[in-house]
Amino acid sequence: MVPIAFWAVVAGMFGLAVGSFVNVVICRVPAGESVVSPSSKCPSCGAPIRNRHNIPVFGWLLLRGRCYDCHAPISLRYPLVEAGTGLLFAVVTWRLLAIDMPWALAAYLYLAAAGVALAVIDFDVKRLPDKIVLPSYAVVAVLLTIAAAGAGDWWPLGRAALGAAAMFTFYFVLAFAYPAGMGFGDVKLAGVLGALMGYLSWTALVVATFGAFLLGAIVGVILIVTSSGGRKTAIPFGPFMITVALVTVFAGGWLADEYLRLTGLG
Repeated sequence: MVPIAFWAVVAGMFGLAVGSFVNVVICRVPAGESVVSPSSKCPSCGAPIRNRHNIPVFGWLLLRGRCYDCHAPISLRYPLVEAGTGLLFAVVTWRLLAIDMPWALAAYLYLAAAGVALAVIDFDVKRLPDKIVLPSYAVVAVLLTIAAAGAGDWWPLGRAALGAAAMFTFYFVLAFAYPAGMGFGDVKLAGVLGALMGYLSWTALVVATFGAFLLGAIVGVILIVTSSGGRKTAIPFGPFMITVALVTVFAGGWLADEYLRLTGLG
């Protein structure tokens, strides 16, 4: 039997390559450009990136963070996105195999890749593009259906549908009641995350739904205390939703148990 660690390493290497594409998505989707063509180029001089320099992370290191042609600095964010996506692929693979959910692996690897892209884009332009979020409904539905069929258990798929509806409705009500505090892009993303969290468990759904607000509040307080922002500072909420959803994949049950223990309810 092949060790889980082996598949985690394989997934991590694959994730590095996916991370390179995620960088393309981050740069081009907000600008309304194609993610297929033209090939990658220097953002400063427009020179095409040579194949030997397009190796995830290592290409940036080989060039010492500068364009081969014009020597302009290349943002550190490019290798960080690639490395981060690779790390998430490795950890998600390890987690899903460890809890005996191999058929659901593709769905949660998609969450990792799309999540990185959406989080960075939301930080950059303060919006979650429909070109990524809306197709994610179909992608996640197909991948979770395959997972349920492969596992021979259809109840998690039903729970995913209920989770998507519940989380979407909850965020929709919040956005309707307080439109200045939440955008409809967050509402649409909530449906996707609700399906993925619901497929895992009811506990995961609850933790992901409310954990995002807790994380947002903590970050907001830190910004105010450190004078990095004020009460009216605009903070994109999508990254909090995505971060907590990914953390929930790894530790949703533990987080719920700790909350119950700390509040004396457990």
